[in-house]
Amino acid sequence: MSVRTRVAPSPTGDPHVGTAYMALFNLVLARSQGGRFVLRIEDTDQERSSPAFETGIMDALRWAGLDWDEGPDVGGEFGPYRQSERLAIYRQHAEELVASGGAFRCFCTKERLDALRRSQQANRETPRYDGLCRGLEPTQSRDRAANGEAYVVRLDVPESGTCRFADGIRGDIEIPWRQVDMQVLVKSDGFPTYHLAAVVDDHLMGITHILRGEEWLNSMPKHQLIYDRLGWSPPAHYHLPLLRNPDGSKVSKRRNPTGLDYYRRSGYLPEALCNYLALMGWSMPDEGEIFSVEEMTAAFDLDRLSTGGPVFDLTKLAWMNGQYIRAMDPGQFMDRVADWAVNRENLTPLVPLVQERTQRLADLLPQVDYLLGDRTAVDESDFVHKRLDRDDCKRVVDHAKRRLDGLTEWDRDSLRDALVALADAMGIKVRDFLAPLFVAVAGRTVALPLFDSMAYLGRDVVRSRLMDALAVLGGTGKKQAKRLERDYANLTDPGT
Repeated sequence: MSVRTRVAPSPTGDPHVGTAYMALFNLVLARSQGGRFVLRIEDTDQERSSPAFETGIMDALRWAGLDWDEGPDVGGEFGPYRQSERLAIYRQHAEELVASGGAFRCFCTKERLDALRRSQQANRETPRYDGLCRGLEPTQSRDRAANGEAYVVRLDVPESGTCRFADGIRGDIEIPWRQVDMQVLVKSDGFPTYHLAAVVDDHLMGITHILRGEEWLNSMPKHQLIYDRLGWSPPAHYHLPLLRNPDGSKVSKRRNPTGLDYYRRSGYLPEALCNYLALMGWSMPDEGEIFSVEEMTAAFDLDRLSTGGPVFDLTKLAWMNGQYIRAMDPGQFMDRVADWAVNRENLTPLVPLVQERTQRLADLLPQVDYLLGDRTAVDESDFVHKRLDRDDCKRVVDHAKRRLDGLTEWDRDSLRDALVALADAMGIKVRDFLAPLFVAVAGRTVALPLFDSMAYLGRDVVRSRLMDALAVLGGTGKKQAKRLERDYANLTDPGT
């Protein structure tokens, strides 16, 4: 049987370094066995998914050199490769599960479920569905659905016993069924949840091996139930260790840059990034640290996958990037610099901003230095403002970051509308509100137009600079972070 692997990102945000981590291992496994690597877009979350995020994910993966053999843009015999285009397929299999007793319709209202959760939490119980609708007679369930009553489809989970499954890295694993919730498989809007859609797609697309993050281990009992009740054999599963910060916490955008676009805009080389990600879950037979994806593919062995908590250390990544840069000849180096920033594609958006402000070509670089490279380091004194004290500046930067994290569109007008609305909600004049953001983004109080600058830099770089500004302003401990979160939530019109 030909090896078939996949990566299945959700287009609900910017491309994540974790997506590249998983894509790398699935691609290398497939290529090492002469198999096929599939890109599937899991866009069943219609409220948060967007074509712009999908395009961003595909562009970033291609920048990293992680091309796919089948996918929504290149086609393939197992398409369509967007889950939103496969709803009839999921509906058919959900109906099969209900008809066989492997799943059931649940008519419980949100109010009842909220009350159930509060009661369980008050009793220090693990919140989970209590199975009320599981006992409905099939004819009663069909009649209520036929009469238009809203419902979801839930997985019927055994009340006792243990689920046993094999993980290719960790061996045999057991999880008691009492720890497994009766997962919603189909939402009331008719869209499937990840758990049903992923299992159905993996089977119908002939996926033989799944390498994914260890956070999915606790979902394996649900997935195994679905495979069993549909009469299918599951693919081989390998749960890779999560990327960790040096302090052991999970890598997340709240702590460190996680977007692939940040690394691309910051001048990291894709081959260095892939090399570093490979070391997070695997090692070469000779224990060498510097190797290409092609060399990894030639030597790849599933038995060398590790379970240790890999530390995603930006200092080590920068060192490795430097090794790749210094290994280039001068011509290659100049080409890579041109590809990175000094080319027409990257300079074109800047021309309308700088041409009217330039008298000599020598005036150009001081205007755009913070856009083409890192901004100047700032300290607390840079945020001194006649109308805002340090806590005010921290509040502005914090709330701006929260607002921008929830922004779907990332362009000058969307940024302006969102931040002007936030300033109004906070009761701060727009000019005063923008002052600390100029410092956070540009490293100075006077720079090119802020919203144009932010649009050019991209979401990941802007977020990183805002996080750095918060640290410079004294950081936010847990208590203060909670206060800021409450303050933001209580704004009458935060622009959402």
